[in-house]
Amino acid sequence: MGLQRFLLMAIFGLVAQLIDGALGMAYGLTSTTLLLTAGLAPAVASASVHLAEVGTTLASGAAHWKLGNTDWRAVRWLALPGGVGAFAGATVLSNLDGDAARPWISLFLVILGAYVLVRFAFLGGRIQVREGSLRRPLLAPLGLVAGFLDAVGGGGWGPLATPTMLASGRMEPRKVIGTVSTSEFVVALCASIGFLVSLDTSVFALPVVLALLVGGSIAAPIAAWTVRSLHPRLLGTAVGGLIVLSNGRTLLDALGVQGSPQIAAYLTLIGIWIVAIVVVARGVRQERGQLVAAAA
Repeated sequence: MGLQRFLLMAIFGLVAQLIDGALGMAYGLTSTTLLLTAGLAPAVASASVHLAEVGTTLASGAAHWKLGNTDWRAVRWLALPGGVGAFAGATVLSNLDGDAARPWISLFLVILGAYVLVRFAFLGGRIQVREGSLRRPLLAPLGLVAGFLDAVGGGGWGPLATPTMLASGRMEPRKVIGTVSTSEFVVALCASIGFLVSLDTSVFALPVVLALLVGGSIAAPIAAWTVRSLHPRLLGTAVGGLIVLSNGRTLLDALGVQGSPQIAAYLTLIGIWIVAIVVVARGVRQERGQLVAAAA
């Protein structure tokens, strides 16, 4: 791999980690899409991304922990079942039809993403944090399912875990994102072990893995700082919109919506997302103005 191509792959890793570290999802979706666009074979792209995630999630988790974005008790109940699910998904991948279940998963995530978007953008996004409210009864099965689907479908840990925890309304968004990002290290590690056991190691393009690691490691502390700095309503709105958009295409394809109708539907979703972000930005600005006035 030449230096120019290496730098391009590193930029891909940086962009993907910025999105994932700031919103708690979409590293696999973003990096795999960019690698496929650059001409890599699907198997090489998927295997390389999973291996690179071991390093990028470690850097991301450390940055979130350092900035106080991580709930370690929630990490324990989420990460360990997630690792079990990821290893199982990776080792039995060849015997499963992940494509058949994908539309149903996308439907669930679109509904969940729409709920998160509406809640944070238009309903005030009030968060009620209650001690002990997010523990084993929700987190263990969520981690197991999300880890399994992440390995089988080439992504899904963040898109499933983040909106589900946000929708509960019992943990502030920055804590959700930090907890999910930190837990993902265990998931990525177990999935990679499963792939190494069950796949030919030639599908791992080590130069690509290294480039993604370099870019992702640079972006991890920036993304963690962004999570800490942004208003919870802005984070929730961004996550909800991204979930709807990233799963909308799969759902439209499953429904047979193609061509111009699909483009129109996508433009409509983007328009709603933009309106939601504008509404939230104005609300946050007014709220801060009132706080400044009250302090004065």
